[in-house]
Amino acid sequence: MRVAILSSGGKDSTYAHWWATLQGWDVLALIRCKISDSDSMMFQIPATDIVEKQCIASNTEYIEFLLSGKEDLEIDELYSEIVNNISQKGILEGLEGLITGALRSDYQKTRIERMCARLNIKSFSPLWHNCPKKHMSSLIDEGFEIMISSVSCNGLDESWLGKVLCVESYKDLEKLASKFRFNVDGEGGEYETTVINAPHFSHTIECKK
Repeated sequence: MRVAILSSGGKDSTYAHWWATLQGWDVLALIRCKISDSDSMMFQIPATDIVEKQCIASNTEYIEFLLSGKEDLEIDELYSEIVNNISQKGILEGLEGLITGALRSDYQKTRIERMCARLNIKSFSPLWHNCPKKHMSSLIDEGFEIMISSVSCNGLDESWLGKVLCVESYKDLEKLASKFRFNVDGEGGEYETTVINAPHFSHTIECKK
């Protein structure tokens, strides 16, 4: 199976990349959707420049598509970029599937699935509806080094910025999530992450905290 990963450089899309390698699939590229606007309903904006460094660490091709971030345009823009790459015999030639780190957002998942149907390729979301606590614990247990790159909810202050999650700091995160009633996996946008090392990386990525 020849696949590509829609990657923000965060924990979920990086896990999705690792999952694809465990399937023995041919990962053609990590696709970074760089948003020109200040907001996007579909894609992460903070710290996504890490994706290029993750490609080096995982020996994977890098593709960057510039999208507007406008709700009624960004999926069509992504579709056009993928079609253009394939038609010009680019890195995505022979693409059979697209993988995302979607957790519980029907908005994101259904739009990606519709786009994949138009492309006549398969859509995969290996983390869909995974238990948040089990997912987070599994990431840490498997050796993912996850750095908090932004926070935007009550209970998480600036002291969390640049912090790399470990067993102890994750316990603190769980307690705060319970106290302030936010999603411990950040699915509601409570925080964003950057992965600086993972099981399929050859080295730890140096990143400014």
